[in-house]
Amino acid sequence: MILYINACVRAESRTNRLAKALLNKLGAYEEIRLTDSAIKSLDAQSLNYREAQIEKRNYNDSIFDLSKQFAKADLIVVSAPYWDGQFPAVLKTYFENIYCTGIVSEYSEDGQPHGLCKAKKLYYITTAGGEYDPRFSFDYIDYLAKNMFGIKETELICAEYLDIEGNDAEKILAGAISDINEKY
Repeated sequence: MILYINACVRAESRTNRLAKALLNKLGAYEEIRLTDSAIKSLDAQSLNYREAQIEKRNYNDSIFDLSKQFAKADLIVVSAPYWDGQFPAVLKTYFENIYCTGIVSEYSEDGQPHGLCKAKKLYYITTAGGEYDPRFSFDYIDYLAKNMFGIKETELICAEYLDIEGNDAEKILAGAISDINEKY
C-alpha cells in the first residue's frame, strides 16, 4: 500500500500538484489529508493515556490507527509546502501522534531506536517561493525515517523560486512535473 500524507493547506496547492504527479506514476494510494483530520497536538491527558496503552501493549485502541497505517505502508509520500523555513505544524503533529513504541519503532537493549515500519522508501515533496533549505524540513523527516522508523531510503522532490518576481511559477512547476514523468 502506498500512503500519501498530504500536509498541504490550500485547495490549489502547488505542492499537492507536484505530489499528485508522482503518485500518478506510482499507482493506487491511500491518502490522509492532515488538515481534514482530527489530529491534535498531544497534551498531558492524551499523552498519559497513550503511554498507559503502550505500557499495557493495548495497540487495538483507535489512538494507534494512524501509527498502524504508517507502519504497514510499503511506500510513503509526504507533501508539505515550505513555509518560513519549515513545513506546516500539522505535519509535526502527525509525526508526534504516530510515534508509538511497539508499532513504528522499538528500543534495543542499549537504548537505540529500531524502526518497525515496512516501507522501503519515503518521498518528501515540497515547493518553495524562494530558495529551499532542507535543514528544518526534509532533513528532519529524513532523520525520522532512517533512524526512528527504519525506512532506509528517502528522496526529496522540490520545486523552488516559485514566487520570485519575474519567475514563471507555472513553468517551474511544469518542469518539475516533467522531471517526475521522465524519472519514474
